Amino acid sequence: MKQPLHRRRPTADNPRVQRTRNRVLAVARELLPQVGPEGLTYALLAGRADVTRQTLYRHWPTRAALLFDLVIEGPDLGDYPQPGSDVGTVATEWLKSLRAGVSVPAVRTAALAVAAQADHDPDSAQAMARIGEDRHADFNKLLEPSGLRVDEDEFTLLYGPVLARIFLDRGEVTDAFLASVVTHWLVTVGRADG
Repeated sequence: MKQPLHRRRPTADNPRVQRTRNRVLAVARELLPQVGPEGLTYALLAGRADVTRQTLYRHWPTRAALLFDLVIEGPDLGDYPQPGSDVGTVATEWLKSLRAGVSVPAVRTAALAVAAQADHDPDSAQAMARIGEDRHADFNKLLEPSGLRVDEDEFTLLYGPVLARIFLDRGEVTDAFLASVVTHWLVTVGRADG
């Protein structure tokens, strides 16, 4: 059985806790691209966010937990895709939101740091798995009106080319590239008609 990765979830009746978390994450998003994952110490973050290190450890007992939240709770970049019955449209809009998310320097740095540490750090490995599970579950929720539910392999075939283009090829992910990915993916999941 998996142990919980981290963090105390703020409750709706404790807005002060949520404001503190939001402030710390905003400061971490600002600092991470400047100092890198190793330079983002809890001492530096606590000082810049005007909180105690104890507060940081209460919310994020491990660096992996903090990086996880930086990826999952990225900055609001506008409209997240809405559930829909047109699989091609949902997939395209979801990939556009992925492209927007990894274009944020702190999200990109956090995701790469978690991935790099996953081979030797169990907390990072668990964070990496949780990021994938979270994104997969969210994508399937978007597809509910279509009646399609994709498995892990089908999900990887959708986002894999985009992440490869961004992180390995260091190339631009254009709308035309996304359309091509979705077209090929629809054939794979048996929905070539959209």
